[in-house]
Amino acid sequence: MSTGHENADVNTKITFLGCGSMNEAILGGILAGGLPAAQLTATVRRPERAEELRNQHGITVLSNNEDANANRTAVAGAGVVILGVKPVGIVDLCRDIADSLSQDTVVLSVAAAVSLELLEGSLNEGQPVVRTMPNTPSRVGRGVVSVSAGSACSREQLDRAIEALKPTGTVVEIPEEQVDALSAVSGSGPAYAFYLAEHMANAGIALGLDDELARTIARETVAGAGFMLAEDGVDAATLRRKVTSPNGTTEQAIKTFDAKGMPGIIEAGARNAAARAAEITAELKAKG
Repeated sequence: MSTGHENADVNTKITFLGCGSMNEAILGGILAGGLPAAQLTATVRRPERAEELRNQHGITVLSNNEDANANRTAVAGAGVVILGVKPVGIVDLCRDIADSLSQDTVVLSVAAAVSLELLEGSLNEGQPVVRTMPNTPSRVGRGVVSVSAGSACSREQLDRAIEALKPTGTVVEIPEEQVDALSAVSGSGPAYAFYLAEHMANAGIALGLDDELARTIARETVAGAGFMLAEDGVDAATLRRKVTSPNGTTEQAIKTFDAKGMPGIIEAGARNAAARAAEITAELKAKG
């Protein structure tokens, strides 16, 4: 496992194909980690979006609507290419850029449910591929991103991908068969935390707090607890026990959560998320 905040290799050109929420989160994390903007290139469809990204991040951005060769131009000379389009567009994108990639270029996919088999089958034989599963806190350098190497990816090439991703947060190396499980915890996980904060605020409102006050204290409480969890050597269960005094108010809340089956509900949600990821993978494979 690697933790972030070291600078990426300044000699590595990184290209982002597509710059939606996930790729922009990774982009922001990499820039915050110290890689010069001159080393980053991105492509998007609309020229307005390209201009927005240029102004916000100071990077080179090409528009596919203005230049049909934008993706092929952008990958030329790149050490790492990060595919950030929707899963249904991955195959066409890979086929479009295949002949423009260097044989040593590492192709990373952040598209959920897109298998290594599908990626490798859409690129030229021997192209090094890495399947990743990041999450949105990557934008602030507190993300989790998994890496799973394809059959043609060497140790050096995988390390290059890991080094590029380090500024986004914690990088974990896992076998591909564990990606759906990881996605159910960390990929979808930020939404779980936001969901908790949302309903903590609603509970405060129901108890008579002002709406804005309830949202503020719920948001800051969840954010603050997250910072505590990020400290070295801590454990969620230990932190929970420390704040749960015997016969106190917090204990009553936790007992209620347990009685309502909250642990089982969380596990069931994660299982359903993982199952849906497997279904999407099968659907994409069937489409070819």
